[in-house]
Amino acid sequence: MTHKQKKLIIAVFVFSVAFGVCPTSNAMHIMEGYLPVTYCIAWGVLCLPFLAAGFIKIKKTLAENRRALTLLAMSGAFIFVISSLKIPSITGSCSHMTGTGLGSILFGPCSVSILGTIVLIFQAILLAHGGLTSLGANIFSMAIAGPFVSYGIYVLCKKCGLSRMISVFLAAFAGDLFTYCVTSFQLALAHPSEAGGILISIVKFLGVFAPTQLPLAVVEGLLTTAIVICLESFAKPELKSIGY
Repeated sequence: MTHKQKKLIIAVFVFSVAFGVCPTSNAMHIMEGYLPVTYCIAWGVLCLPFLAAGFIKIKKTLAENRRALTLLAMSGAFIFVISSLKIPSITGSCSHMTGTGLGSILFGPCSVSILGTIVLIFQAILLAHGGLTSLGANIFSMAIAGPFVSYGIYVLCKKCGLSRMISVFLAAFAGDLFTYCVTSFQLALAHPSEAGGILISIVKFLGVFAPTQLPLAVVEGLLTTAIVICLESFAKPELKSIGY
């Protein structure tokens, strides 16, 4: 790694701290105490197989190629930065970009489950962004469901012959939106509508999320594409080492 690339890594982490540490904490993922205990436990248990697979995948990746650590750290920092920039949307949650598409494209969705979990724990403890009781639900929506969709869309686009940059954009865009589809389902499942039940509640939650999340998904797609272009310009050896 060149001296310029090392400076770029340091700048990313400084940028993440500058944007992550903020005085307000009224906007969150799914907030502390908003889900019943049984739902918190159920979502947490559901995450365990994915986290185990992610731990094994990362351990194997780093054992085979230590140079991958740099890109892995950057992917985690990218998730931390843009998922900390939040916009209040509905009671108990918020709209924000996820940043998980980048890591999914580079390392696969299982690895991102670990990166996303680390980010969510730090945000819950240090930034009051999300909660520890709702950690399982937040991990499943942002660090598991979204990344799997991003990875699937990216692979599908490549098989369809689309250009790499279009594939990256669509992957990040779709992963972001699907995260909020899952979040809407989680909120609706815990708080069904009195008239219409879970289905009507899902529609209502999606309707409130859509005005802010659709443009944010577009922005995330563009940002992820820009990051990939920068990596292809300044970190080609590292990208080749992970098979990108």
